Amino acid sequence: MKFNVINFTMVVLISLYLFFPLSSFAVEPAPRISDREIIEKLSKLEVGQEALSTRLTDIRDEMKSGQETLRAEMKSGMEALGKRLDDLSARQADANDTMLVLFSSLIALIVALFGYILWDRRTMMKPVSEKLHQFEREVRTNLELNHSEGSLLKRQLQVMKKYAEKNPEFADIMRGEALI
Repeated sequence: MKFNVINFTMVVLISLYLFFPLSSFAVEPAPRISDREIIEKLSKLEVGQEALSTRLTDIRDEMKSGQETLRAEMKSGMEALGKRLDDLSARQADANDTMLVLFSSLIALIVALFGYILWDRRTMMKPVSEKLHQFEREVRTNLELNHSEGSLLKRQLQVMKKYAEKNPEFADIMRGEALI
């Protein structure tokens, strides 16, 4: 049985080997090209290659000029941007200076206002202080606070107490006012 399988596979392989190369004979051979045709085609290829080379050179030149133009535009744009940034910086510096001047002016006005308030208080307090001292002098003078027997009110109260001892009606009045 083993030989049958081996024989069968051998037969199949040999038959495939024999019939397979026959299919490759179906291809037709290419017609022969003459030397003249080859030369003509080579000359056409050379002309096409030269045209292609010229075109590539032209494209390269166009790209270079385009790049140079683009670089010039970028450079001018960068210069314009730099100028605008410088202008903006100058404007910002001016704004900062203006704010500093306004802030300094405000501080100066506040200091001046405090100075005026202090001056006004001093000038307002001076007449009040003088009147208070004058009133104190008048009270001392009128009430005789420096008298050896006591102030005028104290002496008057003593006199009234002595009078109340003699007059009972007056004593009741003084007791009602809690002076005795």
